[in-house]
Amino acid sequence: MNDSLRVNAWERNRWGARTFRLHIKKGTTYKIVLEHRQSEGNASIKMIRGTYQRTDLDALARRVSSADVILFAGGISPQLEGEEMPVNYPGFDGGDRTSILLPAVQTELMKKLKETGKPVVFVMMTGSAIATPWESENIPAIVNAWYGGQSAGTAIADVLFGDYNPAGRLPVTFYKSDSDLPGFKDYGVKGRTYRYFKGEPLYPFGYGLSFTNFRYGRLGAPAVVKPGASVKVTTTVTNTGSMDGEEVVQCYVSFTNPNGTAPLRALKGFKRISVPKGSSQEVSFELTASDLSLVDEQGNTYQPKGDVLISVGGGQPGVKLPGVSETVSHLIKIQ
Repeated sequence: MNDSLRVNAWERNRWGARTFRLHIKKGTTYKIVLEHRQSEGNASIKMIRGTYQRTDLDALARRVSSADVILFAGGISPQLEGEEMPVNYPGFDGGDRTSILLPAVQTELMKKLKETGKPVVFVMMTGSAIATPWESENIPAIVNAWYGGQSAGTAIADVLFGDYNPAGRLPVTFYKSDSDLPGFKDYGVKGRTYRYFKGEPLYPFGYGLSFTNFRYGRLGAPAVVKPGASVKVTTTVTNTGSMDGEEVVQCYVSFTNPNGTAPLRALKGFKRISVPKGSSQEVSFELTASDLSLVDEQGNTYQPKGDVLISVGGGQPGVKLPGVSETVSHLIKIQ
């Protein structure tokens, strides 16, 4: 600029783009020369006019206070979480997340939106689990949309307006806070995931709501099983609500007397079924000897003797969140 070199970056920068901010004065002319070489891959060059100004959250809330319902789309994005990225905002370090909490400014904004007295719907975009303790207590509807593709807007609108009955289930555990997890540099599985976490999650693995309700019948299964034998378990799922819907039937196995490394529970199968309102459908799972086995610290598979709890339902056993179908369980004994 003005014949002085400000940025000199001819090689690929693994930490992202190089930027230069120019503070200009009214009535002044500036000479800017840009030289660019692209040998391979993609390149992006942007010149942006303007400045950054902190959002007035009170003014924003007043502007939307006349709406019947307020839709807030938030969360995080691939611009914040990734690998080897030049991101060092609160809660992020080089693309890694140092906190699982929703960015604080979004919680502050939703508090202002709630003060309008209008219903607020939080559409959350994310590629990983986010802790939303305040939102879960105060926002009447949260739609976890992950990172949607080109039809994400249409799909979200279909759910919000009731044109599609959602049936998604969480593939990961959503914890309440950072304190629920081991240290950031602790890579062990103890205290993590639905298999080893002993606390109460915000939203557990396998969780998801529907616009209808399902009821499970008694779980049919044998009382005693010989080592190495398979087990068939069967139940009946009834749609007791007012809409046709899909249910994701999940089957979990829990060993009542496990060793120190055994998981608390393990998902051994799931089936997505479509059940019209007022109708029922029979669902069965075939559990093999491998499904009823554990792995010791030396990596050897073995089948322990004793009681094994089989649970089938619309989520994990013991979950008491509203709208989740209660699981049905059966205790079998491996002789």
